[in-house]
Amino acid sequence: MGIFLNRSAGVAAVLAIAAWSTLAAAKEPIITAPATVKDYQALAALPDWSGTWTPDMSDQIAQEKTNPPPWKPAIAKQIAKMYADVRAGRPFEIIDHCFPTGMPSWMLITHNAFEFLFTPGRVIILGEGDGNRLRRIYTDGRAHPADPDPSFHGHSIGHWEGGTLVVDTIGLVPQAYLAVNEAVGVPNNGDMHIVERLHLQGPDTLYDDLDITASKLLTQSWHTTRKYYRQRAQKYEIVEGECELGGFTDAKDSNGNDVFAPVPFHNNVPVAAPAPGAAVPEKPASQ
Repeated sequence: MGIFLNRSAGVAAVLAIAAWSTLAAAKEPIITAPATVKDYQALAALPDWSGTWTPDMSDQIAQEKTNPPPWKPAIAKQIAKMYADVRAGRPFEIIDHCFPTGMPSWMLITHNAFEFLFTPGRVIILGEGDGNRLRRIYTDGRAHPADPDPSFHGHSIGHWEGGTLVVDTIGLVPQAYLAVNEAVGVPNNGDMHIVERLHLQGPDTLYDDLDITASKLLTQSWHTTRKYYRQRAQKYEIVEGECELGGFTDAKDSNGNDVFAPVPFHNNVPVAAPAPGAAVPEKPASQ
């Protein structure tokens, strides 16, 4: 059953809503004050994390073998089956899709470069890969929201203890994986909490010490460390990543426009891929 208003009543209702919205906005706390020259000058006192950082993948593998998560028995059975599937040649590629890798898997199993951007009140981590790797770590003294909107990377607040950035992350979607490699891991299923301590270990090595609590997966908090190496060569600069492009190839539509054409796959193997530049039909007009 619809609700009908005459024109004058409808206008009055719209104006009332607008007035309420303005009043509500006026009461919202300002959490990002304008940065001052002093704020920018203070960045010079932070450690030099410039350049890009690439993971020590051999250390990832070693950590996987020597320091596995303390899985609960039911979860350990799932993990054992995933390892068996890998050995049988049928891995479940938990990261091979268009969703963000998410936390903490990004820091645990990344194969790609990332970089840090320091600005007043926050640290940004930009990652190369699926196009969705971006972390905002608020260092302006704010607390976590009482009811955070869940996201793949969660809500992160941090503070500096000398040259160490201490990061506290909550508010992760339950679908975000706790992964030990790209084919072995399980969704956190809610209630995951991550504390990180990022610090230099020598001039060009960065450590991320992680303490991960996931009550539905682990018998106790899991402490692990990941290492990354600084790269300054131009070839390591962050490049654009698109998760879908692996399934497409360059082509032309019937009007000669450059387009991407889907590559047919069978059992994860491309078959009958159109030759580069081959004409493909236009998409039908939406109804």
